[in-house]
Amino acid sequence: MFEEEPEPEFEIFSALLFNSLKAITFMFFVSFAMINPVAESGKVDPKAEMMITVTWPDGSPDDVDTYVADPAGNVVWYNRREAGLMHLDRDDRGMFRDVIELNGKTIENPLNQEIISFRGLSDGEYTVNIVHYIANGGNLPVQVKVEKLNPKVTLVFYDTIALTGTGDEQTAVRFTLDGAEVKDVNNLPRDLVALTRNDAPVKPAPSLDAATGEEVK
Repeated sequence: MFEEEPEPEFEIFSALLFNSLKAITFMFFVSFAMINPVAESGKVDPKAEMMITVTWPDGSPDDVDTYVADPAGNVVWYNRREAGLMHLDRDDRGMFRDVIELNGKTIENPLNQEIISFRGLSDGEYTVNIVHYIANGGNLPVQVKVEKLNPKVTLVFYDTIALTGTGDEQTAVRFTLDGAEVKDVNNLPRDLVALTRNDAPVKPAPSLDAATGEEVK
């Protein structure tokens, strides 16, 4: 009796466009979920098995060095940054070379930190020593942290030691690995600098102003 009025073409086009947008949005979220899996708590990059972090006060001009010996007798330090499966990521020399000029602006990095990473582990005893290479007066608090990273992050050691002046060498920690187990954590003194006497030091000490303690450029 009554003829059905045809739907306007623009309404059909709008419906198709809306449905297409919904399909594209759905496909986007599915793709995003596939390439970005939810991170599992406690899991870390397996490229490093253990990490030693040594930190002293920001902005301090003191130069602190980290020495680590593995069960095979390898010692990693500033003059041998790779030894066995250990690697010294950066030799931090206090404020020396921590200031750069970029586009006419002075950029300063106040962080004092050295990190040693282990690409693999061997059974036996490891020793971590801290050396006050250059002091500028007074005791220096140095934080030492040892973490076993796999299969999950485990804190092996964390403490603060007080270095007393230029040349002071202290054993922060000694520990023994037995498979996945960490044993015999102690700080019985052991001289590691003496083990490196045959490696001629190549790190020159920066010249310091006796009055201000600042580097003479």
